[in-house]
Amino acid sequence: QVQLVESGGGLVQAGGSLRLSCTASGRTSSTYTMGWFRQAPGKEREFVAAIRWRTGNTYYADSVKGRFTISEDNAKNTVYLQMNSLNTEDTAVYYCAADEGGSAFYWRTLFYETWGQGTQVTVSS
Repeated sequence: QVQLVESGGGLVQAGGSLRLSCTASGRTSSTYTMGWFRQAPGKEREFVAAIRWRTGNTYYADSVKGRFTISEDNAKNTVYLQMNSLNTEDTAVYYCAADEGGSAFYWRTLFYETWGQGTQVTVSS
């Protein structure tokens, strides 16, 4: 089973940038997709970005397209989320997740088997 640890959250002013990291350990060879999700207070967890571990194909939510970039470092078993031009609506707890089942539905929380503990991102105006 894969274990995930996120880091890199914090407080940033609107217009600023942050980079989140998610390091995987354990049975990483079985990982098919890594995803980033976020959950704001009172809202459901929503898809942010995903990357296919072997092909490098990337996918983004419309709300972050052009501002966020997901990338991977296979040697370090780490996935990054570079977040630029942050605004207050990006404030949330950000979670990384691993899909080991090979699901095509990368935007659905249901198909991710393993989740990290989350890291808080707060954007001030």
